[in-house]
Formats: sequence, C-alpha cells, structure tokens
Amino acid sequence: MNWISNYVRPRINSLFSRREVPENLWIKCPECGSMLFHRELSDNLNVCTNCDHHMAITPRERFSKLFDGGTFTEVSVPAPIEDPLKFKDQKKYPDRMKIAQKTTGEKEAMLVAEGEMGRTPIVAACQDFSFMGGSMGMYVGNAIIAAAERAVELKRPLILFSAAGGARMQEGILSLMQMPRTTVAVDMVKEAGLPYIVVLTHPTTGGVTASYAMLGDVQISEPNALICFAGPRVIEQTIREKLPEGFQRAEYLLDHGMLDRVTHRNDMRDELITIVRMMLGLGPAVRGDLPAPEKKPAPKPDATPDAKPEAKQDAKADAPKPEAKPKPDAPKPDAQKKTPPQEAKKA
Repeated sequence: MNWISNYVRPRINSLFSRREVPENLWIKCPECGSMLFHRELSDNLNVCTNCDHHMAITPRERFSKLFDGGTFTEVSVPAPIEDPLKFKDQKKYPDRMKIAQKTTGEKEAMLVAEGEMGRTPIVAACQDFSFMGGSMGMYVGNAIIAAAERAVELKRPLILFSAAGGARMQEGILSLMQMPRTTVAVDMVKEAGLPYIVVLTHPTTGGVTASYAMLGDVQISEPNALICFAGPRVIEQTIREKLPEGFQRAEYLLDHGMLDRVTHRNDMRDELITIVRMMLGLGPAVRGDLPAPEKKPAPKPDATPDAKPEAKQDAKADAPKPEAKPKPDAPKPDAQKKTPPQEAKKA
C-alpha cells in the first residue's frame, strides 16, 4: 500500500487540486470598486480605466514614465542623524523606519533624480506617500536642498511632485525646521532665474502645503487631489458647519485661484515639457526623428543605358533624314601609274 499512498494519491490530488492565484494579480479600485488587472493598471500609470481615479504611484514608476526612455540618474542626498530624539510610541522610530524601507524598497520618503524630459534637461524630486505617509523629516529637507543645489549647478529647471501628510512627528521640532530650510532652497532656484514647478498629488497636506509645495512658479495638480493644511474633518469640527462638496479638492482650488492647472496623469509629461520649454524660451519639443533618406546607388559606367522613352523615339523617326552624298568615281588603274622619268625625257 505504500506505493498507492506515496505516489498514486499525491498524483491524483495534484491533478484535481485548485491552483493558488497570487494576491497581487488583481487590484480593487477604491473609488468604484472595479477589479483591475495589475499589468493593465501599470500601463495606465495607476489610473483606473473605469472611473479615472488616480491611485498612488511610487517615485520610480513616475520617473520611468517622465524621463526619456525611462532613464535617469539619482542625485545623492546627505544622510541625517538617525533617531535624534530617541522617539518611541507603540514602536521605536528606527523599527518603523526598517519596516517602511522593507515595504517600499526605498531608503526614505523622497527620491531626487536628473535626466532629460522631452530632450530638455531637468532635475526632479518626488515624495513617496507609501513611505510613512510621505512625511517630511530631515532627510526630505536635505533632499530638496540637494535638488535645488543640483538644479542651480547645472542650470536646469526643478520639478517637484508632492505627496505627504505633513511633518514627521517622530522628529518633532527638527521636522518643522525643514519648512524654512526648503523655502530658502526654493528661493535659491528662483534667484538663479530657473523655473520651479510643483505637481501636487493626492494627498498634499500639513507643513508640506505650508512650505515648498505652494511656492512654485506654476502650480499643477492631478484630478481630485486633496490639497490642504488642515483636513476637512478638522475644519467641520472646529466651525461646526457643513463644508461644500469637493472642498479642498484640486478642482475647487482651481476655481478659487489656488492652482494654475489640473492635468490628467497620462497628459502630465506633455504638459510639463510644454511649460518648461516655454519658460526657458526654447522651441517646441521634437516628438521624434524622421528616418534618414535612403541613398540610391550610382549607375555603373559600363552599364547599358536604359531604353529611351517612346516619345523620343517617335520624334527621331519623324525627323528628316540627311541626303546621301554621291561617292566620287574611282580613278582608272592606268591613270594612276606614273611614267618613269627616262620615258618623259625621250618624249
């Protein structure tokens, strides 16, 4: 019975058992509840194909679609002091950092990169909301300063994508000090005469909104993004009144003059290319290169000429033929002989 229990039964079970489906193949849209295939969602830049809801996207995914060919170079950011306040709540601050780094695969909540966008060199910085809510700590402050210094050094425009819940509470007053630091960094870019463009994504709140996120020369937002300092629930509890529908959303702020544009994520790259080149005084972006014209091989000198067109042949046939000249009569053979000199003397 060993061969039945050890071989036959597992073989039958493997044929009729259900195959386990990976959990990350299908993603549910939080807005409409539609089930979206992960590849389809990734190709659409994490935008729901059913209701057009903009989901969160990581900085690397955004940069891969923003830069030409998806190639960019990371800008090094000075590392700050780890856990300067020895903060501890339910977990220690270093433990929370390790969990966030393991979950996202990133070192911190902001990524700075340089590259070309539509053949226009730029420096870009992007916050990662999945890393502790994109909270602004000392590293984020150092990242924005490094991005500003790199933009001034290379004389490139600076584009920043914000997504944060505010300052990082685990760093206390040190996180709040990043507000004036980043403001000075933005002023440094503007004093150099370089464009500073901010793209506000969902959500951008707290101290981030009160500092570098609202200082752009051009303020652009993704649709239906929450942009505020204090959230709508806090405001309702404070004033004890019902807020209007869509309050503190991107479209509401656009209508009230707080934003310049609300742009779909799929159109964001073309929009940024147009604005950057316009602010730099450059011409329209080149959409693509035309293939070089094919060179025709030169005809060989020994090659027989091609047949002439019929029209030329007809014209030559109609042309009058030249008259044939009469040939002179051939001299007689006797006349051609010369008399010898002796016979000429006798005569």
